[in-house]
Amino acid sequence: MQRSTKIVATLGPSTNDPDVLTRLLAAGVNVVRLNFSHGKAEDHIGRAQMVRDAAERLGVSVAIMVDLQGPKIRVGRFEKNKITLEPGQAFTLDAECELGNDERVGLDYKELPRDVSPGSVLLLDDGRIVLDVQSVQGSAILTRVRVGGVLSNNKGINRQGGGLSAPALTAKDMEDIKVAAKLEADYVAVSFPKSSADMYMAKTLILAAGSKAQVVAKIERTEAIANLEELVEASDVIMVARGDLAVEVGDAAVPALQKRMIRMARDKNKLTITATQMMESMITSPVPTRAEVSDVANAVLDGTDAVMLSAETAAGKYPIETVEAMARVCIEAEKSSDYQLDRDFLSREFTRVDQSIAMAALFTATHLKVKAIIALTQTGATALWTSRVNCGVPIYAMTPELSTYRRLSLFRDVHPMTLAHDCDQKSLLDAAQRKLLDQGLVQPGDLLVVTVGDTVGQMGSTNTMKIVRAG
Repeated sequence: MQRSTKIVATLGPSTNDPDVLTRLLAAGVNVVRLNFSHGKAEDHIGRAQMVRDAAERLGVSVAIMVDLQGPKIRVGRFEKNKITLEPGQAFTLDAECELGNDERVGLDYKELPRDVSPGSVLLLDDGRIVLDVQSVQGSAILTRVRVGGVLSNNKGINRQGGGLSAPALTAKDMEDIKVAAKLEADYVAVSFPKSSADMYMAKTLILAAGSKAQVVAKIERTEAIANLEELVEASDVIMVARGDLAVEVGDAAVPALQKRMIRMARDKNKLTITATQMMESMITSPVPTRAEVSDVANAVLDGTDAVMLSAETAAGKYPIETVEAMARVCIEAEKSSDYQLDRDFLSREFTRVDQSIAMAALFTATHLKVKAIIALTQTGATALWTSRVNCGVPIYAMTPELSTYRRLSLFRDVHPMTLAHDCDQKSLLDAAQRKLLDQGLVQPGDLLVVTVGDTVGQMGSTNTMKIVRAG
């Protein structure tokens, strides 16, 4: 059984060896994530080239996603690298402090004193430490420790309920977008966006850099939930970034939000990635916990396009085993997917000819019990629309465009292939069938649904659905 849900893996020290990276892709990684919060530009450019080389050797489609750092809302550094805070202790966050100690620490985000007031609650290190703001005196925020613990260098800061004014795109991010263009990234993820304006700015900068990359909105702020619909509309992909989101809105609210975000994105023909702690224990363990297995399976059943690994593959001891375990869970969960195509179609509006053809292909494929859908596509749009409704039929998207071929790697149910569109329609249909027959993906006599345009090779020209028998 082919896996429908895609796997995103973060690269890092554990995958620097070209052999390990090749094995990682062979294990089932569809998209690699380059985390620009760490490393230098030349490091990321080198890793991107390693990915391209490994994917070519394996003959697989792999997309590259650049994840921008976003605003550094973090504490500074300590004289002794870490301290221990006790409940009831007074502790100061001071934007002018150079090196911290048991009484105070500096801030990477110098505007924090303007964003808080007495009564504000600050959550440090993913909510492990809780500080109650007592007062603000110039550059200093005087707090009382509610929940203590060990606090080390550069740990993150969230404000309970949101409200931090840091812009989503920093000067560093703007430079990093140029690096993303240089390494030919397929996706660029924007950290901490609050509204559609953040995403439109990112799109403008990406285009100005000469890149075709699509934008990913990481939903991790309270404000993003309030503006969720406009963020989805302004993005190509949304990431359910459960780490910072859980800290700001409360962990109990995240599962329902995850389902809501995935459902909304699919209804609006957008892609989704579910992220954070999906197989966290496998950083140090060769097997996942039962809770992690259930978490990944639940995201698959929610309809997510992809599930993401972070430190598990970037710095973990078992990156290959983690990908293999995640792939097994995805396949098992997909076996129990409930296909209710007729119900899903009732609320859909078709506004374009090519979109209508994609929907007709889905409906026909389901009710005629065909073996596969072949989408002959330039931009991937037909494959996107076809993949927004689960029908249980694999979609083979065949394109002559290299950028489309790579980008399709993220689409659920879609299996990208390259195929030249430099002949007439009949010859193209014959070539598409032969490709599937030669790879053993279909057998002679199998029913296939094909979407194609009268004007072969022209973007947006898909206007025909054909039902054919393979061979």
